Amino acid sequence: MQKKQIILMADIISSGQTDQALLMADFAAVVAEVNKKAAAFFLSPLTITLGDEFQGVISNVLEAVHIVHYLEEVIVSSQKIFKLRYVIVEGAIDTPINKKIAYGMMGEGLTRARKQIEQLKKSDRRFNFDLEDRDQEKALNNVFLALQSIADSWNPARDYQIVTSFLKSDDYKQVSKELNRTRSMMWKRHKSLNIDAYNALKEVADFIAA
Repeated sequence: MQKKQIILMADIISSGQTDQALLMADFAAVVAEVNKKAAAFFLSPLTITLGDEFQGVISNVLEAVHIVHYLEEVIVSSQKIFKLRYVIVEGAIDTPINKKIAYGMMGEGLTRARKQIEQLKKSDRRFNFDLEDRDQEKALNNVFLALQSIADSWNPARDYQIVTSFLKSDDYKQVSKELNRTRSMMWKRHKSLNIDAYNALKEVADFIAA
């Protein structure tokens, strides 16, 4: 039986509505940073294929989940204004896996991932898992729907700097010192940004994916 691979494909939501040159530069910077940070997770690195889209092949489901977390948080920490829509597909790749660039490969899994990206554009969801284990698939789709509801409530200009500090330290007192804000304000922001729920959902996603 042909071994199934974990394929991650994503594209920028509403990419045609912003300055194209700046958007592509920001997108490329995020992809490069995640490729460097998570190099050990990739069978084939994230590769931009259509300007506003990338694909890669990941070692396993858990590491794919970690890479999605990295991507989301690099976008926040670098205060980029775009959002990504993701599909994580477990499927066949018929050609040899290119370890240097996720390009020139073919197979049912890649074809299915491409179709699912197009289908996802018709919904408000940003994440879709299509896995052999249907219980795992359903659970991850539910968890990431909840994660999306929190992450999409954050405003880049108003919230991303504060969220980044809280993702580095969950101590509102330390964050207030780092950002030179009052402790009471940072305590309130910690609650209003749903940082505890966000971190808890990440842990649940990791547990399900393992």
